[in-house]
This record gives sequence, C-alpha cells and structure tokens, in this order.
Amino acid sequence: MPRKMRRFKSSLLIFTIAVAALAQTASEKPNVDVRRVGQRLQCQCGCKDSVATCSMLECSFSKPAKERIAQMQSVGMSDDQIVQAFIRDHGMAIYLAPPNAFGWIVPYALAGFGLVVILLFIRKYKPKPMENLGVDLGVVVEPEDPALAKYKEQIEKDTANLD
Repeated sequence: MPRKMRRFKSSLLIFTIAVAALAQTASEKPNVDVRRVGQRLQCQCGCKDSVATCSMLECSFSKPAKERIAQMQSVGMSDDQIVQAFIRDHGMAIYLAPPNAFGWIVPYALAGFGLVVILLFIRKYKPKPMENLGVDLGVVVEPEDPALAKYKEQIEKDTANLD
C-alpha cells in the first residue's frame, strides 16, 4: 500500500508541475489586435523576432511591450500612433516594415535561377550517345593508331590459332 501511495503522490506532483508550467495569465496571451501591432515592432531582448513572436521565456522586453500596447489600445490609440510612440521611445531600429513585393519575389527568382543553372550543367556534361560504330551492320571499325593496329593483328593471329 505505501508503494501505491508514493506512486500516486509522485504522479500528482508531476501533474501539478506540468499544469503550473503550462498555465498562463490572460495578460500573457495577447489578443489579435496586440499581435497585429507587435508584428510591426522588433523585440529588443537580443533575438531577431518581433514583439508578437518573441520565443524567449519571460522576455524582459516583449511582455511589458505587449501590456503597453494593450493599454494604448484600450485608451483608443490607433496602430500607427502606437508604433510611432515605440519609435519615439526606442528609436527607428524597433520598426519592422512589412515585407514588400521584392521580399516575396526574391526566393522564387533564386529558385528559378538555380534550376536553370542545374539544367545547363546537365546539358553540358550529359554523356553523348555512342555513334553507330557499324556493329549493327557487321562493319568492322579499324583503329586509327598504328600501335593499336599492330596489337589488333597480333590478336587476330592468336585467335586464328585457337580454332
């Protein structure tokens, strides 16, 4: 019985720790409006993510910034006014511009360029098909090199003696 009780207590402890680790308050779960504005601001904790997508646990910048964005939105400030307030406080380096058409085209253009280079490489180094050497017609092709011709004559003599 004590063994079952210890197992139950350890299971209960593990369950409690898991629930505590996964628990979040409402302020830590930003709504859609906060995330929309947070996507336009770079997190200043040292990561390269936006305020909305910072993956650092208990980030020293992202969490207070989300709370500040929520406060500013509750007062009635627009998205642009909030972004301008952050730029005024932290400098222009905090602003993340949305990707433009150039940012969307470059990966596809590079992939197409890579395919063209691969195709040109394959065409250049593709083995050429063997020309008809007369084997199908029964025509014997003579070697062009005199040294090879000498060896061919020797082979013919040796094979003639085998019969």
